[in-house]
Amino acid sequence: MGFRSTSFSSFLSQNLFHGFSQKRGLVKVRLKWVKNRGLDHIIDNETDLKAVSLIKDAIKRSSSGCLSSTSFSDRQKHLGLTIPVLRFIRRYPTIFEEFRGLKYNVPWFRLTKTALLLDEQEQRIYKTHEPDLVERLCRLLMMLSSRSIPLQAIDYLKWDMGLPYDFVKTILPNYSDQFRMIKQPNGRLAIALSRWREEFAVSELQKRSEKLETSSSYRGFKKGMSLAFPLNFPRGYGLQKKVQAWMDEFQKLPYISPYEDSSKIDPNSDLMEKRVVGVLHELLSLTIHKKTKRNYLRAMREEMNLPHKFTRIFTRYPGIFYLSLKCKTTTVALKEAYQRGKLVDPHPLVAIRDKYFYVMRTGVIYRGKGLKELISPRQEADSSSLDNVDFDTSEPYEEISGEDGNGHGESSDDD
Repeated sequence: MGFRSTSFSSFLSQNLFHGFSQKRGLVKVRLKWVKNRGLDHIIDNETDLKAVSLIKDAIKRSSSGCLSSTSFSDRQKHLGLTIPVLRFIRRYPTIFEEFRGLKYNVPWFRLTKTALLLDEQEQRIYKTHEPDLVERLCRLLMMLSSRSIPLQAIDYLKWDMGLPYDFVKTILPNYSDQFRMIKQPNGRLAIALSRWREEFAVSELQKRSEKLETSSSYRGFKKGMSLAFPLNFPRGYGLQKKVQAWMDEFQKLPYISPYEDSSKIDPNSDLMEKRVVGVLHELLSLTIHKKTKRNYLRAMREEMNLPHKFTRIFTRYPGIFYLSLKCKTTTVALKEAYQRGKLVDPHPLVAIRDKYFYVMRTGVIYRGKGLKELISPRQEADSSSLDNVDFDTSEPYEEISGEDGNGHGESSDDD
């Protein structure tokens, strides 16, 4: 199939007796979990945004272009909602138009003109940025040992990866040289990588190193070199000498690309710990909002050669990752991707999602006034009227220690 199988064992065999060894030597530092209100606010907002997007896509898929309230009755958990779906849909009259069906006397919902226009813009972005979508999907598969992922697992990641709901039918057939459908031993259908793309096997950390080191490029990166992860510690941690010494040791360890074979690395070594950090860093970098749910990562643990309790890494390295407990779930985010509650380098899909959220928010504020007062005829006819709107929905960026703000929140080693 043309896969490149790069082994890290050659580097180990050449360097174990030349100053480098696989061992546990990092300082043991236990850090308290620190709440980040800015990132929590983003995650809270995007939970509703994702649910609206999933409902919007479900309505689009229906042959009639509308769905009854009974169609959503059992989807609350799937949508990640903590309130009944019907109540949630009625919060956003600027996205979902309610009417009474002729056949059954129950509420029915269709998309408003504004929602349909935003969906048109969204589909154009998918089409325009299709090569980027294909590359990120390739890179995800290249990180997995079997170079394949079950449809159920990728379905969970579609929103985070920026994949359209029907990408299996509309995009994959156009790239038969890259992807193919297979049936796994357990009978599940999966997407498999058809060929290795060497040009994609460059991690985001390596690309960042190239930008910082103008005198050399990441293509000159050699196995065994150290690369430092960007750090953004909560207040107070960066000044602790013990934390500084620990991170200095960690950053000096050799960097192992997530696209390298790690089977020869001692699973109990510091080298493996840095490799795990690198894998999680790269996986989050492939997502649109640089975050995803912890459970979605667990589904790929074995395929990525991650230890059983790999999620401890998120609280052990709070300068790299942030673990949020919002919305009755656990979400992990890449801290370097955000500054003062905003993405540093937003994907074009983020801009259209911000437009959706703006329309959602105005629906919540003005739902008692009716759509006529909320959306002008011109705005319904031309979604470009949203282009000059300030979509900043973030709150002031603030970090506090623990749930009560007084430093009493302890990190947990439990999965």
